[in-house]
Amino acid sequence: QLQASGGGLVQAGGSLRLSCAASGRTFSNNPMGWFRQAPGKGREFVVAISWSGTRTDYARFVKGRFTISRDNAKNTVYLQMNSLKPEDTAVYYCAAARYPLATMSTTASAYGYWGQGTQVTVSS
Repeated sequence: QLQASGGGLVQAGGSLRLSCAASGRTFSNNPMGWFRQAPGKGREFVVAISWSGTRTDYARFVKGRFTISRDNAKNTVYLQMNSLKPEDTAVYYCAAARYPLATMSTTASAYGYWGQGTQVTVSS
């Protein structure tokens, strides 16, 4: 139901734009989030956006570099990643909150729908 795309290999300092497209149902009333998982590490919160798109919450380590946005008409969420660092290397997952109109959350358990992940690799 969620398809993440846009990952790839980029040099440090470069940019990538991830997309997360929903199919089969709409998530326009659900908060959305991006998480990531690096090799040998647990899944960590990156950023969330409210269902209306008016509020966002960023992990400290991406503030000022990453920007989340959503286009509810297209049922798609985007993650613009700039000034990428080697430590940003991970599989990035998009997720939709379990319940419509919920408060956006930084915890994975609040999200009931997950995409398959897209690999982002940043070389030094």
